[in-house]
Amino acid sequence: MAIGLAQLPKLIPVEGIELGAIASGIRYQNRLDLVVIKASKESNCAAVFTRNAFCAAPITLARAHLAQTSPHLLLINSGNANAGTGPQGLVDAKICCTILAQLDHTEITQVLPFSTGVIGMPLPVAVIQAGISKLWNSLSPTGWEIAARGIMTTDTVPKGISAQCTLQGHTVTITGIAKGSGMIRPDMATMLAFLATDAKIPKSLLQTCLNQAVEDSFNRITVDGDTSTNDACVLFATGKKPAVIESIDSQDFIIFQQTLTQVCQYLAQAIVRDGEGATKFIAVEVVEGATTQECTQVAYTIAHSPLVKTAFFASDPNWGRILAAIGRSGIPNLDVNKVSFYLNDLCVISQGIIDPEYSEEKGQKVMKTEEITIKVVLGRGKISSKIWTCDFSYDYVKINAEYRS
Repeated sequence: MAIGLAQLPKLIPVEGIELGAIASGIRYQNRLDLVVIKASKESNCAAVFTRNAFCAAPITLARAHLAQTSPHLLLINSGNANAGTGPQGLVDAKICCTILAQLDHTEITQVLPFSTGVIGMPLPVAVIQAGISKLWNSLSPTGWEIAARGIMTTDTVPKGISAQCTLQGHTVTITGIAKGSGMIRPDMATMLAFLATDAKIPKSLLQTCLNQAVEDSFNRITVDGDTSTNDACVLFATGKKPAVIESIDSQDFIIFQQTLTQVCQYLAQAIVRDGEGATKFIAVEVVEGATTQECTQVAYTIAHSPLVKTAFFASDPNWGRILAAIGRSGIPNLDVNKVSFYLNDLCVISQGIIDPEYSEEKGQKVMKTEEITIKVVLGRGKISSKIWTCDFSYDYVKINAEYRS
């Protein structure tokens, strides 16, 4: 069960965007698994992709298409990753893109393909072709929720959010959906995210907006430390509202950037809250570091420790595991006598030794809660960083052991 996630909030349509989903039978019958998102042809598009060297065929093709133009069509399938499929995988992705492009009377480069699911299986092109043809005429501006369900794999809930801000006297909307539950440590997990706004933003500036938002959201989460072959995040700007952002130095850019980052952070945290088998949502905050990189290095060392993650599942205040993770994080010249850490507001370690006010009873009371913050004080600078993760439960092993069965 997803931690602290209520029902999918109301998703506000974005003028210039139509989308929908269909159960085409890619892997399971009667399960939504094929999504098309169509933006108005004058829209601008930005995207970030996985850094995994074994990236999936659709990622390779999407990168190439985005480099040539500003695509306005997205084709997404779940149930099959089309990764590890060699040259044929690329051929299959191109065929699927061509089918969608022909329906829109446009070029293949206007289509960005995305896939998620089992790695190493041939893409069922005929099934997808039939599904695209059925889906094309049912696209709708209100199709955000069905699209959010159509991109799910091991997710237990659909993930989406809308936010609005005022630019130049106009209400601007940002709506986004995401999927992800396991194989999560985005480095730009298995995650996909698709967002749109009705503001008018040049392509290069839109890419800057997305890069910054992703760095402070999707690049700050981890479930299991595994960067997927298929990760991607796409942002459309349809320009249907008169609000125009033309400069990174403008107040409008700042307002839009803050709103976009909030949307991305909500979606990123929703992925962690729905982590495979997760029972605890954990924020790891590292403060008083010398650099952002060392702060995130400490945070990820803690978050990726199976011993730390299983202790949280057991609600066991085994603080020695956290202390050990800090010590092996590779921070040069770390003065352990200046290090402190907290579980929520409870000080566990103060200046390198156990705090005199700490007790196991107090520690266990914190550990039994569903949402916990580990705060580490390095005592060597003024920089801070925060990431979000979850625990490891029996169900995580079960879900992933049985994933292909």
